[in-house]
Amino acid sequence: MKKLDGQIVIITGGARGIGEGICKIFCNEGATVALWDVLEEGQTTADNISADGGSIFFQKVDVTSQDSVDSAVANIIDNHGKIDVLINNAGIIRDRSILKMTREEWDMVRSVNVDSLFITTKAVLPHMKSANYGRIISASSINAFQGAFGQTNYSASKAAIVGFTHSLCREVGKYNITVNAVAPGFIKSEMTDSMPEEIIKAGITQIPVGRIGTPEDMAHAYLFLASKEAGFVSGHTLHANGGAMPI
Repeated sequence: MKKLDGQIVIITGGARGIGEGICKIFCNEGATVALWDVLEEGQTTADNISADGGSIFFQKVDVTSQDSVDSAVANIIDNHGKIDVLINNAGIIRDRSILKMTREEWDMVRSVNVDSLFITTKAVLPHMKSANYGRIISASSINAFQGAFGQTNYSASKAAIVGFTHSLCREVGKYNITVNAVAPGFIKSEMTDSMPEEIIKAGITQIPVGRIGTPEDMAHAYLFLASKEAGFVSGHTLHANGGAMPI
């Protein structure tokens, strides 16, 4: 029996990168996945996973819009009757030193990375409460804890996710709903693929396990927290960074 057999899972920002990796692993474990993204590329990702046997469908959703999220949730409930897992993976970066950063760049990162958690959780939580079961897992970052030059907006947003996780778990634990976060470290992505080789090598020297992480590595971290076996783990931020930072 697979870990997520029969479960309905929402994965935001699932079109590429870590989100795509989560979609693949969760489908492999028997989940039916609703891939949410503003990118039309999400349809291609869903088609590719479906061709490999995964149960997945694409919904074009703007996670900063309550109307967009509410409509997508209503569609899932109409067609599947429940939502077991919410993965808040959608996020953006707008890197710039704070003296050069615009208010628009600050607000945009906050809106996508933080405000979306309120919007998606507000829409999904009543259905988890009525079912007396749920898993809510959100994407933080190693930079929420160590910071990074040019990322005051991003690091602040990812630190906010940790506080959100700690607080929400206290509100919903009585409904058999767990709330956790994952804090990835240096992960292979389109962004890292464009980095100079010497920068990548320098980054790897800071990782005790001696390699860069992969979207699949992150997906397995999410899978543990989404599983029924993790029912006593809540309010936790799982640091998935190869030992790059003391916790």
